[in-house]
Amino acid sequence: MRELAENLMTTTAALRRVTRRRVRETLPHPPLRVAQIELLREVEKQPGTGVAAAARSLHLAGNSVSTLVNQLVDAGLLERRVDPDDRRAARLDLTGTARERLANWRRTRTEFVATAVATLPAEDREAIEAALPALGRLIDALQEER
Repeated sequence: MRELAENLMTTTAALRRVTRRRVRETLPHPPLRVAQIELLREVEKQPGTGVAAAARSLHLAGNSVSTLVNQLVDAGLLERRVDPDDRRAARLDLTGTARERLANWRRTRTEFVATAVATLPAEDREAIEAALPALGRLIDALQEER
């Protein structure tokens, strides 16, 4: 099992790294760090989320998320507003610019991977597709292991 786990992590890390690098080369705007993208995606999933809730969801320290929020607000990608129920707390929402960047990033990433997948033999494409449900269950198992 350890060898399978190591090979899985090495392979998925390489897949993410090469995809991130190649997609960044084609996008017209300055690249965002992985943590910034993850926070934007979290706010996209949970509009109006708070800093503390985002930190819990991302498994990051609250002060780290606060720093990311400040960076993304300064970049015009996040809107921070006062929570009407707790004036000490902030609620986060994406700006229109952030929505466009995320959509463009997804489109570019998907096209890059789809083009590469199309070059593979049918057996490889079928094996990748067959592995997706098991990988989803692995993600669920990892998230439950706290």
